[in-house]
Amino acid sequence: MYKTEIFARAKINVALDVVRKRSDGYHDLRMIMQTVNLCDTISIEKTDQSGIELHCSLSWLPCDGRNLIYRAAEEMIKECDIKQGVRIFLNKKIPAAAGLAGGSADCAATLVGMRSLFELSVGNERLMQIGEKLGADVPYCLMRGTALAEGKGEILTPLAPFPNAFVLLAKPAINVSTPAVFKEFSLEKVTKHPNIEKITELIKQNDLDGICGEMCNVLETVTVKNYSVIEDIKRSMIEYGAVGSMMSGSGPTVFGFFKSYEQGINALRRIRSIYHIREIYLTTVFNTRR
Repeated sequence: MYKTEIFARAKINVALDVVRKRSDGYHDLRMIMQTVNLCDTISIEKTDQSGIELHCSLSWLPCDGRNLIYRAAEEMIKECDIKQGVRIFLNKKIPAAAGLAGGSADCAATLVGMRSLFELSVGNERLMQIGEKLGADVPYCLMRGTALAEGKGEILTPLAPFPNAFVLLAKPAINVSTPAVFKEFSLEKVTKHPNIEKITELIKQNDLDGICGEMCNVLETVTVKNYSVIEDIKRSMIEYGAVGSMMSGSGPTVFGFFKSYEQGINALRRIRSIYHIREIYLTTVFNTRR
């Protein structure tokens, strides 16, 4: 094999709770994560010369050590003493800095792609350990599907498959800094926390309506306060038929669950027109075990 192609899938947070601030400056979290079928495509091929050559469909994205794809390939080359070089091309579809773990998904896919391309005997547990060094969401992006994520996001418990649904993702034309959101976040100002155990049970019961009634993201107390358009988009999604709508991660992407394609595509067209959103996609839930 001289070339491989892998898909990097985005994630959303069905629930996101902050438990406490840690002594190392990070926060302990409890989140229910869900993979969706909005994908970046990563092609990796062997080269005769050593080193990493990275290209991207978006000219403004860095293609050096600042990119998690580059760092993932670098880690695998070091870990397994690979002598050949690689040429990597990223076809980017997942919005950047959007709360969808696009960078982490690309990183995870690169780790898997390098293992496959060079037929490396690196087990899943070791791959997770390498991924954790690169980013808190990378282990989940390696696992995919429906999971409870705790700690910084690296402690993972698989959950029952999520109910099938159409997912509308809308990223308004604003950029949100995750570190800045956590710096401004105050547990004392949170009046509602997600009931993780109840949502977990509702997922097991395949109850999309019940899940949507319980969804909660405590980081909305910061991001929505600073960018009211997020709340506006959430309301519009519900108005146009979403069973539930919420901000993903630290934002600014808003997602909504729809029971039919027709409702979802109608909402996409209306919301794109009202809010002049370029990065808006209708996709579906991705489950590894359904």
